[in-house]
Amino acid sequence: MQAQTEKVKCLIIGSGPAGYTAAIYAARADLKPVMYQGLQPGGQLTITTEVENFPGYPEGKSGPEMMEEFKAQAMRFGTDTRWGIITEIDLSKRPFVAKADDGKMLEAETVIIATGATARWLGLESENKYNGFGVSACATCDGYFFRDKVVGVVGGGDTAAEEATYLAKLCKKVYLIHRRDELRASKAMQDRVFKTPNIEPVWNHTVKEVLGDGKVVNGVLLTNTKNGSEKKLDVDGLFIAIGHTPNSQIFKGQLETDENGYIKTIPGTTTTNIPGVFAAGDVQDHVYRQAVTAAGTGCMAAIEAERWLSAQE
Repeated sequence: MQAQTEKVKCLIIGSGPAGYTAAIYAARADLKPVMYQGLQPGGQLTITTEVENFPGYPEGKSGPEMMEEFKAQAMRFGTDTRWGIITEIDLSKRPFVAKADDGKMLEAETVIIATGATARWLGLESENKYNGFGVSACATCDGYFFRDKVVGVVGGGDTAAEEATYLAKLCKKVYLIHRRDELRASKAMQDRVFKTPNIEPVWNHTVKEVLGDGKVVNGVLLTNTKNGSEKKLDVDGLFIAIGHTPNSQIFKGQLETDENGYIKTIPGTTTTNIPGVFAAGDVQDHVYRQAVTAAGTGCMAAIEAERWLSAQE
């Protein structure tokens, strides 16, 4: 016999700055939000050592600590936060029917999607070891820590070109490491790279290993894609800029997405193509990808969900 279906006004899928902010606003609007935190409660910030660019934290804060504070604030107003993930959802009719990984079924009047995006990594053990200690996937977040230092950027698309030019303003030197002999980035981005004197492209090379002293990064070992020879570069940090994958797979075929899987929202809103379903944070934002912008769209999603519910009554 099937377990009884739980009825909820507002289901929030995913946590992180977008999910927790949506929960704070939804709870204060008496929507009694139920949040499934996802595989990585707190989102990408939980693998960030120090966050210094979020307003209100003048001394900076570790990512995990910050997310615990966001969570505590959401719970203070009555958010029901739960471990686990939503594995299936039917958005074809209201109430929307969702299934959690423990088999629990939920009927939701509104859904806020805050599942985020996952940075693509090279898949090296050494990369994982130094993640947060010289290895990063976000120049805007972590570039400040490498002022006047030497860094490497891995990638050849617009993301890599953008990260390299951003870092070039802060760092003494930037190596742009790419496996081919030309960039895939747009012409405009390529021009910016080639006009920046302290960016040095390293063509036809891949990263074999991230080197360090056991605490922080101090170099990178590269392999030549043409002849297999190896060389070492002395760097203080390595930025992986090979893209992100939005965590939107369970909504495939139901919500409109762009060619990369980011959920499309009506510009200036968090409204998706399905009334009553809202998307906030990095799952719908491939441009800014910042904690503060994610929090902003979380706020928007909750306000829009509350107004939408009011209009239905």
